[in-house]
This record gives sequence, structure tokens and C-alpha cells, in this order.
Amino acid sequence: MIQSSAVDKRTPHTRTLSADLVVVGGGLAGTCCAITAARAGSRVILVQDRPVLGGNASSEVRLWVLGATSHMGNNNRWAREGGVIDEILVENLYRNPDSNPLIFDTLLLEKVVTEPNITLLLNTAVYEVEKVPGDPDSIAKVIGFCSQNSTRYELSAPLFCDASGDGIVGFLSGAAFRMGAESKEEFGEKFAPSQEYGELLGHSMYFYSKDVGRPVKFVPPSFALMDITQIPRFRSFNAQDFGCKLWWLEYGGRLDTVHETETIKWELWKVIYGVWNHIKNSGQFPEAQNLTLEWVGTIPGKRESRRFEGDYMLTQLDIVEQRTHDDAVAFGGWSIDLHPADGVFSEKPGCNQWHSKGTYGIPYRCFYSQNITNLFLAGRIISASHVAFGSSRVMATSAHGAQAVGQAAALCAELGLRPRQLAEQGYLGKLQKALLQNGQHIPQRHLQDEDDWVQQATISATSELVLSELREEAEPQPMEFATAQMIPVRAGKVPTIIIHPYATQPTTLEVELRICSRQDSHSPDLTLEKKTVALQPGRNCLHLDFQTTLTEPTYAFLMLANNPDVRLKFSPQRVTGVLSVFNSINPAVSNYGKQEPTEDIGVDAFEFWCPQRRPKGKNLALKLGEGAHRFSAQHVRNGLQRPTHQPNAWVADWADPAPALTLRWPEKRSIRRVELFFDTDYDHPAENVLMIHPEDVSPFCVRKYQLLDDRGKVVYEQTANHQTRNSIRWEEAIHTSSLTIRVEHPSGTSPAAIFEVRCYGE
Repeated sequence: MIQSSAVDKRTPHTRTLSADLVVVGGGLAGTCCAITAARAGSRVILVQDRPVLGGNASSEVRLWVLGATSHMGNNNRWAREGGVIDEILVENLYRNPDSNPLIFDTLLLEKVVTEPNITLLLNTAVYEVEKVPGDPDSIAKVIGFCSQNSTRYELSAPLFCDASGDGIVGFLSGAAFRMGAESKEEFGEKFAPSQEYGELLGHSMYFYSKDVGRPVKFVPPSFALMDITQIPRFRSFNAQDFGCKLWWLEYGGRLDTVHETETIKWELWKVIYGVWNHIKNSGQFPEAQNLTLEWVGTIPGKRESRRFEGDYMLTQLDIVEQRTHDDAVAFGGWSIDLHPADGVFSEKPGCNQWHSKGTYGIPYRCFYSQNITNLFLAGRIISASHVAFGSSRVMATSAHGAQAVGQAAALCAELGLRPRQLAEQGYLGKLQKALLQNGQHIPQRHLQDEDDWVQQATISATSELVLSELREEAEPQPMEFATAQMIPVRAGKVPTIIIHPYATQPTTLEVELRICSRQDSHSPDLTLEKKTVALQPGRNCLHLDFQTTLTEPTYAFLMLANNPDVRLKFSPQRVTGVLSVFNSINPAVSNYGKQEPTEDIGVDAFEFWCPQRRPKGKNLALKLGEGAHRFSAQHVRNGLQRPTHQPNAWVADWADPAPALTLRWPEKRSIRRVELFFDTDYDHPAENVLMIHPEDVSPFCVRKYQLLDDRGKVVYEQTANHQTRNSIRWEEAIHTSSLTIRVEHPSGTSPAAIFEVRCYGE
């Protein structure tokens, strides 16, 4: 029995913990930051004020994770974010292709609790910051309280990361921040919103419905919005949409999105229950008779509140022009996506999205506080203008940047430095190298790793694909959109391209050869040649001989204008780094075939050429006169782990019965670690909720492989791979003068491919 005499007052039970890094906020940004730092050797405390991890991606909010891929609705090819967030999304695809948000919760929790260097504190809200005595610009500790175990935590570290969304640590510590939109003049941002449009994006809440197989009545709560016509778009409600497809159920942009969150939440509840009452009881939706509410959000998904000032502020021009930054450590690619402040009550469209022609780099200087010397910033609070925030705020972009923070924090801890000092003292190259080693893609930057023994190896392969044909399927398909095939070509004359269109009557086919004006962009905005070809009824054989000579390797786009009298044959064969794209539309991301600003808002006009989701999205059936020689074994050491301006992968020939890549050295090496990067289709967004995916493993991904030493002995074997990165370590070194990687084709229609191989002796 516990008995305590009456006292004047008591203080909560208190625990004091210390680490190398304290991360406040357990959304995707904080989670990926903590995992990255922990794997790099830092002791990390991860503090989350909710019972689960994931923030807006958790089962409490249920927003899908998206970033530069933008639902495959833009021109950013192979743009899914790499590193830890890729590992998480690919693992979720494997375990959870039906996109159950509860399963995603468990995956995030597992990723964190299996890291021995992370101490996880759930349900713990930070409410106080203490400074270093005599140093008002440095944080000594943060103090939080867990309501579930009635415990107060004092958490100290030399470094802190605020990934809390509202920036509680930055706010309490006195870090410079902004809230609301900048003027057009401050950064020359022509897209800066007017007061009428509003300066803040609001919160959203969602609901899920369920068919129970019998009629279900609904009696609305008294606080439900009964006059649904107050919502200008009330006619767009239907019984089929649920979850974050209702992202536009948004409110709060005219309020204080930090301190009036509870007010905003109640208004959103009114809207949700009013909408459901309208669906169930208006008589306009007989198909909703058997539907019941299965789930309604209890906390709102926040978009915008505080943004903190770093040594650099990302702006609209950085995104639109894809400016190069020497200190880039991450990338973005979501549209500049601003919403009217009145949200669901606005007469304006729910969002205003403007895309750039490609991905953009995000500088390291955006990820730490300008005035608090030991505070990193991660997630939506990084140093960005309101306009640039419209792009950088989304979760996959936030997580990708947070990985850079985790790696930087580990490096700072190792060197005894503060965030700014890491840049000032010349360690950015070391940071970028570590990020690239771990799968973090940085635009325009190759991994240069002098410790990698593959750089000194002689590389050979049993075969290298020369793409001379994409075999056609039996039946031609009607043209739904203008169609293009992306073909990786080397410098020199473009090879002759042979296609077989079918015509229902005499007609003509408009053909163009295009490339991209910016390297590593995939917006085909430069037309090199045009042809108009006469077609006869039935099958036609076209030999397209272009005279263009290219000065460097790139993707050539064979464009076929849409013609309702023409049918095309597609191919069941899928190859790493080879895609068909279509001038299709995707209203969900404001893609209507072409981006055409009607006023000068500082964005480009260009066409959208996007792939289709599997099982669609097959390549155009064709033949290449000289074949595409772009799948060399040498690519595995070029420092790139995804297609950019070329496939950057070794791809074996389809006919090779036992594909193998061999590394040879003149003397024996003592190998302790091998890094392999496979193709898990960086073009697929792998959304974590709502989207049902056609497969749980990418069709390009090598599932089975073996590593063999110079005696032919199998030193490692994998039979069920589904991940991008495979890191193989041996307790005792492998002594060998060669290493052979024997792979199995993923299927009869996708040849085996490897992006990168690295070997180390550590």
C-alpha cells in the first residue's frame, strides 16, 4: 500500500535524460531525423506529443505521404525521395499494399523502437525550454510532460531539432520566425497572395465510411452544420469520397493556426457531421443507405503555422528556376500549392497549384535557426517563404530534409560543432557524401567515395542490355492521349525508331522528337524535329529516321500526337530507366495537360507528360535501328542510384539465363561490407493510405541474388528482397580478389538491374 500524508503541494515525478540529440516532434520528419542520426551513431531522444508516430501520416489524421512525385501527375520522373523515407514507403508497400493506416502506425513504431540508439517518449508534450547559463543563444534542455504516466521529463543535449510542426522549441527558445505571407516585393515572388486570398493555409479533418450491408440511420449531433449550402462547393459532395480525398474540407486560415487550433477543430467537426447528415438524410444519395461512419478524425491535420528563419530562406525563384545551391542536402518537387484562407467556405478553388519543370535542391542553410546556435529545424517549419512553403511543406519532402538534419546532427556531435559551424568549417562535402551513401538523392550531385573499393575494381558482366526492341502485345489500343516514349540515347545521331501504328482510315500522324532544356529535368520542352506521316488503313510500318545529332547522353522523347483514328501497340516489357509518358490530365494536382498561367505570377508554361499507374503505363512497342547502349555495368560506380539524364543502372540482357556482375582486383581484399541499390521504381509515389497498389514488390526489383568470392563460394544469399538498399555486413571479413553478384531476373518481362554496388573494408 502507498499512503502519503497531506502536504501543501507536490511536483510531478521527474526523470532526467540526456543524449547527443533531442528531436521534438514525431511526425515523419522527426521520425526520419531520429532514425538517421541514430544509425549514424548518435544517442537520440525522440519526443512525440501523440500516442503514435507519423503526425499527419498517422492513423489519427490519415493524410497520404507525398512529395516530388505528386501522384505521378507532374514531370518529375523517378523523383520519390530516397533514404529512410524510401525504406519506410517501400516497406509499407510490401506489408500494406491495401493502405491500412493502422498498419502504417505499427511500421513507424517498429522502425524507431528497433533502433538501440533511440529513446522514444510518446504522449509527451514539451512546454518549457532552459538556456545554457550565460549563453542566451543556446538551449540547455527542454522540459516535457507525459499525461499517461504523469511524468515530467528534463531532456538535455548539445543539439536539438525542432520537428514539432508548430515549432514549439523554436518559439520558446526565442528563435526568429514568421507567420503569414511575405509581400511580393520582399523576395520578388509574383505568386505571393493578396489579403483577399489570405496568408495562411488552414487545417483539415477527414472521415471514413463503411458499407455494413443493411440500412443505417444517422441522427446528427446538435453541433452539426445543418445548412450545407454555406459551403460553396456543397454540390460536389458524394457518397464515394472519404479520407484525404476530402483534403479540401479545410478551415482556419484566417485564425491563429497555433493557439486557435481547438476552435478550428470544432468548426471542422461541424462541417464533417453536417456533410454526413447531408449525404445520409438529404435524399440525394440513395447509394448511402447502407453506409455508416467508421472513423472521424479527432485532431486536425495542420498545414501552416510558424516558419523559422535560417541563414537562407527558400523562395519561389529557387523552385521555379531550380536554382543550384552548393550546400543542397535534399530536394523538393511538389507544386507551389497555396490554399484560400477561408478554406471550405471560400468561393475560390480549394487549392492553387503551380508546378516547376523539375525538382529543386534545398540548401543546408534552411535547416537550422539563424539565432539559436544549437537548434536544427525540420519538417514544415524550415526556413522558407510562404510561397516556397507551399511546395516544401509536404511530408515526403519534409522527411527527406529531416534526414539531412539527422545526418548533420550526428556529424556535429562527432566533431563537437554547432549547425552553422558545420558549413563554416568546410564539412558540407562530408555531410553530402554521407547522405548520398545512405541513399539520399541530391540534384546534380554524384557520390564520390574514395573509400569504395569498387572504384578501383575491374567490372565485367555476363551481359548488358542493348535495347533494340520493346516487344509488342497482341492487340493495338486506341489513343486516349498524345503518347511519348522516353528513350535513353547516347551522344551522336538518334537511332532510327520503328513503330507500327494502326489506322482505321486514311489519316496522318504528327510525330516529334523532343528533349529537355535542363539536364536531369524531364519536361520535354525542346522540339528538335517534326514529321507528318501518312497512314493507310490497317497496320503501318514507320521507319522514323531523325537527323538530329546530340552532344551528350540524354532522354529522347518520341512524341505521337493524339489521333482518334490511330491505335498503338504497347509492350509488356518493363525496363529500368525506360518509360512511356502521356499528355494526360490529373485534376488532383492541377494538371490539365498544360500549365498555362493567365497572368504573370512567375511560373513557367509547359506541357505535362506523365506515366500511367500500373497495370497501365506500358512502354510503346518499337524497334531501335542501332539499339540503345545505355545499360553498362560501369554505371554501378558512377555515384548515382536512380535514373537522371540516363538510366544509371546495369541492366542484364533478357536472354541471359544467369546474369552476373563481377568485380576484380589485382590482389585480395578483406571485405566487411557491401552496399547494393536495386530498382524499386522511384517513379511510383507509394502513397501510404487510400491508394490500393497493384503489387507489393516493384516489378523491377531483384528479389533473389547471391554474392560469391573468387573460389565461387556463396558468401551471402538473399531470396526475398523487396527493398531499394541492401546493406550486407560480415562479422569476419571476406578475403577475396573478386566479388560476383549473381542475380535473377524479377520476371520474364523485366530484366535484372542494379543501380549501385559499393564495397568497404571497415
